[in-house]
Order: sequence, then C-alpha cells, then structure tokens
Amino acid sequence: MKVGVPRGLLFYKYRPFITTFFEELGEEVVLSPETDKEILNLGSKYSVDEACLPVKVFHGHAAYLRDKCDIIFLPRIMQLREREYICPKFCGLPEMVINSVPDMPKAITFPIYAFSEKSLRKWAVKTGLIFTKNYLKIHNSYRAALAAQKKFSPGINDIDYDIKIALVGHPYNVYDSFVNMELVSKLHKMGIGVITEEYIGDELIDKEVKTLFKRPFWTFTRNSYGFSSYVGTHKEVQGIIYLSSFACGTDSITIEFIKDRLDNFPILVLKIDEQTGEAGFNTRIEAFVDMLKRAVVNCQL
Repeated sequence: MKVGVPRGLLFYKYRPFITTFFEELGEEVVLSPETDKEILNLGSKYSVDEACLPVKVFHGHAAYLRDKCDIIFLPRIMQLREREYICPKFCGLPEMVINSVPDMPKAITFPIYAFSEKSLRKWAVKTGLIFTKNYLKIHNSYRAALAAQKKFSPGINDIDYDIKIALVGHPYNVYDSFVNMELVSKLHKMGIGVITEEYIGDELIDKEVKTLFKRPFWTFTRNSYGFSSYVGTHKEVQGIIYLSSFACGTDSITIEFIKDRLDNFPILVLKIDEQTGEAGFNTRIEAFVDMLKRAVVNCQL
C-alpha cells in the first residue's frame, strides 16, 4: 500500500519515526513536497477561513496527496508530555481535513499519546494492524522507528557568530522555510547565528517553567517560555525572534509570559499568515538586526 504522509505540522520534528514505522511494515511512503505556493493555495481553498496558517498548510499537503496514495496519515496528536496538551486543532485535525477536502482516501486517525513509549505503542499496534496481523513485525517496526527518532535532531545551533538570536515558536513555523520566508537563511546572510529550543535540555526548561505561578497547560507554551527564559536570563543570545501564527491563542499568552520574565530584553515578534508580505517582514528583521549590532558595538566601546 502507498501511505500518504503530509509534510506539515509536527512532521518536521517526528519525520524519522513516521516514515521508518511505515517503511518497516513494508509499505511505500509517499510524501507531499516541500511547502510552496501551490500547497498554500490548496490549503486556503479547502480549509475554513478561521484556521491558522499551519493548519491551512496541512490541508494543502493533504489535498495534494489525496489521489497519490491508498491511505493517508492524518495525525490526531493528543499529548506529547504527561499532564500537558497541545493545540485543540490537533485533536480534531482528521475531521477538519476529511470534511473539508473532497475525495479523500481512507485515513489513519487513531489518537496519539506520545508522552511515553508505552502510551505511543498503543497507537503503533492499532495502526500496524491495518497493514499486518503479525504482532512481532509491528513491534519490530515500532522499535526501529523509535531508534531512528532518537538519532534525529531537527534543531539549529550555529557557532562562530558574534551575534546570536534564539528562534522561538512552534516547530512547524520554525522549520518550514516557505512559511517563515527563509528566515534562517536571511539571518545567516546578515551575519546572525541561530539557536532553537532543542539545544536547551528539558531539565533547564523545566527549571525556568517553575518560575511561573502555575504549570503551563500547553506543551508549546512550556517549551517556548522555558527556552526563552533560559537563554534570556543567562545571556546565551543577544536577542529573541518569536515566530507566531496570526490568531494563535496559546502564543498570545506565551509571548506575554516571556516579555514579563525578560523585561527589557530585545524581542521581535513576527506574526505570519497567508497574507504576510515579504517586504515588510524583511524590513522588521533588518531593523531588529541593526539594533542588535549597535548594542554589541556600544558594549565593546
């Protein structure tokens, strides 16, 4: 069978696990292409207007694959960490796609609880049984997928740059170069290094999160706040760029938490949606970088 895997949302962080699991089961994995204008237009056409940009992009990837696979993987991700949840749109993502995009093939939509290997195994077994009744094969595919994921790090940690910024935001905004308009490449051309949350250990993030009044309900809030708080208070970077989808409810809270924690630390918030113009986007980045460079020069005088 051809298994369609949309290249959107958390695919950027968990690609090795997803592709390895299906391939080890003996299936052919069909990926949608990198996000481009065609994908975005498809997503805008079929998605509801109120959806954020990443969800619209995912609709576009799913629509692209609908006639190119026998079955499509529409991840219903419920939890990535115990006692924490992610955006509610992830929970209802399969229904959003199936009811918005016509002529969709059969879909894999079992809930994914990925806060432990044991909880994730339940998804693997249910999904594996679609393709084979051999439990040993499913188990081996699951172990191989875990091993592939553990070897993978999607993060960025540039070295040998005089100025470095923390790039903060949901993974699908940080690592989709079309969505963020090649932000990382633009920063490199300006002589700015980048670090992302993957290079700050969970124990350090958890320590920073404890400064909040109560534990965050959302995993993305926990990650973004803890990462920003650590690099800001420990002066690991000269500034922070926060990539946020327009109308993202969790980000609206997280950004205020970070600003309150870091007070006058240089922070640039970039809001993105399908209408964002690249010229204005570039102008804001250039102005922010110029400010950081002036601050560094003043400190050296």
